[in-house]
This record gives sequence, C-alpha cells and structure tokens, in this order.
Amino acid sequence: RTASRVFIPLTVGGGINTLEDFDRVLKCGADKVSVNSGAIRNPDLIRQAALRYGSQCVVVAIDARANAEMPSGFEVYVAGGRTPTGKDAVAWAKEVYERGAGELLLTSMDKDGTKSGFDLALTKAVVDVVSIPVIASGGCGSLEHFSEVFEKTGCDAALAASLFHYRELTVGEVKEHLKEKKIPVRK
Repeated sequence: RTASRVFIPLTVGGGINTLEDFDRVLKCGADKVSVNSGAIRNPDLIRQAALRYGSQCVVVAIDARANAEMPSGFEVYVAGGRTPTGKDAVAWAKEVYERGAGELLLTSMDKDGTKSGFDLALTKAVVDVVSIPVIASGGCGSLEHFSEVFEKTGCDAALAASLFHYRELTVGEVKEHLKEKKIPVRK
C-alpha cells in the first residue's frame, strides 16, 4: 500500500531471511530490500540476492555497538541491537560488500536515540573499507550533526528519525544547512 502512495525510492526490511522474502517485497513495490539478521544467519543470501536482483537492490543493515574486544572496537548486533553476534562490525561490512551488497545502513546502537551526534569513528572505519554507499544512522540531534558526519566520515547519506517525526527539523532545513556547508544534496 505504501508503494502505491509514495513516489520516492522505497527500501523495505524486517524479517528478510530468504530469496523468496526479497521477491515478495520487490513485487510489492519496494526498490531495495534491507537485510540484517537474515544475512548474519546465512551470509550467502547476500550473494544470491545480488545475483538474482542486482546489487543495487541489496541493502545490508548493520547494527553495531562499541566493544573493545573486537579488532575494530565495534561488534555487530542483531534483534534490534539487543543480541551480540561476536562479529567485528568493520570486518562484517567488508565481507558483505565483497559478497555483493550494494549499500550499507550502519546504525550505532550506542548513539541511537541519544541525539548526541553520529558515531563518527564507526562510520569512518566502515566507509574506509567499502566502496558502496554507506548510510550513517543513530544519534543525530542537530543540523550540525548532519554536516559533521559528511565532512568527517565521507558517508553518502545520513538518517534521522525523531527529529523529523517530532518536527524539530524539516528536510528543507537540513538541505539548506548542507548547501550552506557546500555539501551536495538532491533538490
């Protein structure tokens, strides 16, 4: 129903575990499919989906938390950021890229909901090991956080939710701020 009323690119995720799940949501009008826990359980799903639908359709969502015991300092979590996987987040990002993911949605679970700014170290570490778009998520609380994440990490997009849901900022205000900072944005 959403795809029939919204005329912007639509990414759908949640409960994606098989190629049939990809097929179902793409046939319903999604442009891209986001997979997280399903890719952890079956990493080959990424390659299979990329081969069948094209890498541009495959978004791997990575929820990460700081963990000093991991080589990069960040660990992948699943189940909405509640369950640790034992996987290093930066190594996992590189692996899913090599398996055919076309985009990464990278959420810092430590920053999510805090409005204290994006996790710049996590985002930069991932951007540095892949050559696909990385969407930074978790922690945005101000216009400056948007420009900072682009300037300091090289990410391709930044996600915010509550700022827009509660009308603390508008998309127009964010775009204007980024233009003022000479950061390219779509009209």
